[in-house]
Amino acid sequence: PKSTIVCQFGCRSFFKMVGEEQKERRSTANLNSVFYAESYHPIQAGSIDGTDILPHDNAIYRALLCSNAGLYDPFGDPKAIGDPYSTLFVGHLSQFTTEQTLQKEMNKYGRVKNLRIVRHIVTGASRGYAFVEFETDRDMRRAYTDAHHKVIDDSEIIVDYNRQRLMSGWIPRRLGGGLGGKKESGQLRFGGRERPFRAPLRPIPWDDLKRLGIPPPPEGRYMSRFQAPSPPRRARSLEDARDSSHKHDKRSNHSHRQDRSISRERSSGRQERSMDKEDFSHRQRTHGRKRGDRRSPSHDHSSDRSSMDRSRHSRKRQKSSRDRHDMKSPSLDHSSDETSTYREERRQSHNARDDRWSPRTDDPFGDT
Repeated sequence: PKSTIVCQFGCRSFFKMVGEEQKERRSTANLNSVFYAESYHPIQAGSIDGTDILPHDNAIYRALLCSNAGLYDPFGDPKAIGDPYSTLFVGHLSQFTTEQTLQKEMNKYGRVKNLRIVRHIVTGASRGYAFVEFETDRDMRRAYTDAHHKVIDDSEIIVDYNRQRLMSGWIPRRLGGGLGGKKESGQLRFGGRERPFRAPLRPIPWDDLKRLGIPPPPEGRYMSRFQAPSPPRRARSLEDARDSSHKHDKRSNHSHRQDRSISRERSSGRQERSMDKEDFSHRQRTHGRKRGDRRSPSHDHSSDRSSMDRSRHSRKRQKSSRDRHDMKSPSLDHSSDETSTYREERRQSHNARDDRWSPRTDDPFGDT
């Protein structure tokens, strides 16, 4: 039993050490990681890691007062018009940048529908930021990704989505909120794209954050500094989802119809080729049969006429040859008579010569 107790104690201590090492590795791995705020809270925006529970400057007090009392209405600005999901915030603009120059630069990423540079109400000078509305969400996202840190009129700009109308609990800079600030004034704000939250350097006070209503930092969802946070997307309703599904079904049906039509065209082409081959073979067969029918007994009237003409021609040839023979027959008979008489005379002369020189058979010792 003592050995088992020692073994259990050793195993527990070992697993405890492994757990602590894993926690240390996670903490060291997240030291260079960042995370971004999804909803705005003045105290959290004033903290470098999102874990503060007390305000540290007067601007945060004013922003917290406006947030709790509901003194700021983000949709009450009459100049903030257009689709917020297609609107881009452009900051750090030069004082010499005009609407024409900014529109020319933003047209590289998509069609600009509306553009407004915020100016001073008295002097008319540029306040250094503008709102650009594109025709589609896709163009806005393209500019959100590619136009960040672009140089316009010797000034490096920053771009972000329209947090005034898309981020819950938003408080502008003039009321102590925002996500900017300068280091000299000490009113730095965190949680945005340009200055995100860092990994918590101390244990997160979950109970205090929950008691004060401060959103806790998103533990476990850290990102790299080189990754761009995605802007919020448009919430689709059931009708939009049905319409998109219906369009997708239409597209799929159209693609299926195109595939079917292509397959039918291919099959029809194959059938036409086979029919052409069959017609060609049939024509060859019929042509051969026609040639054979001219010589075969089962022929038509044209073949009968041709055979009759041939028979008539052969008869005429025979008749003409007979006439020629009849015309030449007397001369041939005369020549034959002459030859016969000539042969008869030669035979008689030869017989007479034989009778003159032949020896006598009855006198063996005759004169020589």
